[in-house]
Formats: sequence, structure tokens, C-alpha cells
Amino acid sequence: MTLILLAILLTIMMCVIAYNLAIYALPVMVAISAAQYAWGAGAGVLLSGMAAAAAALLSIALVIVVVGFARNPVLRLAALALFAVPAVVAGYALVHGVTKNMLDPGIGLMLLCGAGGLVIGIAAMLNLNALGEAVLSR
Repeated sequence: MTLILLAILLTIMMCVIAYNLAIYALPVMVAISAAQYAWGAGAGVLLSGMAAAAAALLSIALVIVVVGFARNPVLRLAALALFAVPAVVAGYALVHGVTKNMLDPGIGLMLLCGAGGLVIGIAAMLNLNALGEAVLSR
């Protein structure tokens, strides 16, 4: 009984961690790309890690600045969409990875994965919009 409860708890924890990582898919992708570029250019592990952290923070800061200072709603939506598109792809892959062995492949699985990707993309947009409003409203 204890092992079953532990498995359920670990599954829930992994879903929460995966959800939080999927929301920040753009900074993670930017950080990985910057680290690979720095490593390929001959930097060490420490400098590659610092470049990755700086690139991830810069990508978040850029979107927050655009959301905070832009008055044009189309520009704000474009900045949020730029942040949310990798989150949608990550959410789709996350839901597909979890449910591919439970459902028959077909339209139902694609609709479920699409809905999961859409939910995670919207959550990423709302999360970043709230963060941008809170940071720059002071």
C-alpha cells in the first residue's frame, strides 16, 4: 500500500515539475543553445553555464520589457506568443509522452495532446503577462 501511495505521489510531483518546465520552454531552449555555442567556441564548463544562465534571463527580461512598456496590444500579444509557442510544443510532447501507451493512436490522442499543449501555452502566456505586469507596475 505504501509503495502505491509513493508511486502516486511521485507521479504527481513529476507532472508538476514537467508543467513548470514546460511553461519556461523558451528560456530553457535559449539556455541550452547558448551553452552549446559557448562550449563549441572553446569555453569551459563554468563559462558555458554562466552564458546559459545569462541568455535565459535575457530572454525572459526581453519579453517582460516588451509586455511592460508596449502599449500596442498586438505587439504585446506577439511577444507573449513568442514565449508561448515553445511551451505549446513542450506541452503537446509532455501529454503525448504520458498518454501514448494508455490510448489508441488516433484522433482522440491527437485532440488530447493538442488540448494539453494549448492549456500549457495559455498558462505560459498568463504567467508571463502577470509577471510583466507585477515587475513593471511598481
